[in-house]
Amino acid sequence: MSKILLSSLQCGSHQAMEEIYRVYWEDIFDTALKKTGDEAIAQDITQEIFISLWENRKTINLSGNLGAYLHGAVKYKVINHFRSGSLKEQHHAALTVLMDEKHDAAADDKLLLKELHSEVDSAISLLPEKMQLVFSMSRKQEKSIKEIAAELDVSVQTVKNQISAALKLLKKSLSYILLIALLMGLT
Repeated sequence: MSKILLSSLQCGSHQAMEEIYRVYWEDIFDTALKKTGDEAIAQDITQEIFISLWENRKTINLSGNLGAYLHGAVKYKVINHFRSGSLKEQHHAALTVLMDEKHDAAADDKLLLKELHSEVDSAISLLPEKMQLVFSMSRKQEKSIKEIAAELDVSVQTVKNQISAALKLLKKSLSYILLIALLMGLT
């Protein structure tokens, strides 16, 4: 199916582009969301990938499958996003370093890291029960949005809404952790 779609796309078929978008959008968005942890960024990356696909349709030479190509594009876009150097991405990277239990820090830093883990766990425990469950399945069990929706017998949109709301609440309640990390020079 994807070879026919790709061939039609390369000939400039809007219908083929719409079909590719319909078939692959959700999976590409889920992958971007899992890698970035931010719904707005994941949406931007997903849109950029499909815009780029359309703009470069005549020059794309795929020997493999279209899905694999699109997933490769997600990885590339996510890397570029985090390399962009904006303050938000630097803060995200700083928090990732802080949360890494294998971080080779001094004894005081390890104690602080333990306290920060505790703060994050406490913030997660304050989320509504259903939101905690969805967030845990997404982040700790690394399940896709589709898998979570199927397991909990809810719509994909409900899962997306729960994850997005959880991330917003956690970012709001944990924003001071980024300041601590910057002040300690752990970034």
